[in-house]
Amino acid sequence: VETLLLKGKPVSDTIRSGLEPRVKSLNEDGIVPQLAAIIIGDDPASQVYVRNKSRAFDKLNCKSHTYQLEADSNEQDVLVLIDSLNHDEEVHGILIQLPLPEHLDSKTILHAVLPEKDVDGFHPENLGLLLEGNPSFIP
Repeated sequence: VETLLLKGKPVSDTIRSGLEPRVKSLNEDGIVPQLAAIIIGDDPASQVYVRNKSRAFDKLNCKSHTYQLEADSNEQDVLVLIDSLNHDEEVHGILIQLPLPEHLDSKTILHAVLPEKDVDGFHPENLGLLLEGNPSFIP
């Protein structure tokens, strides 16, 4: 079995360059794609990951907003925030940063994100379409 080394930077650069004209076209139509990232707790790796996503989004002339919640946030408060973002027409994508604190049910929280705003593709509808070979998008 041959080992194949995949370098992430060239792949990322290719994806980004393909997105630039699409974002420019949206911007010309008055649409600025916006990502809402939710971090629950203070995991340093999560902070770095979301910060890098936000920087990449900003470079594409998109908006990003990070919602930092306390580690002891209750599930209902998280679901209320997700519902608000689901109904916010200016928010086009929602990212729930994993892992979640143990007292929160990941499945309930991930499934609360509307499929069309689920940037990671964790909603069962998106996973099912991906497994069928007919993804609505590829995360």
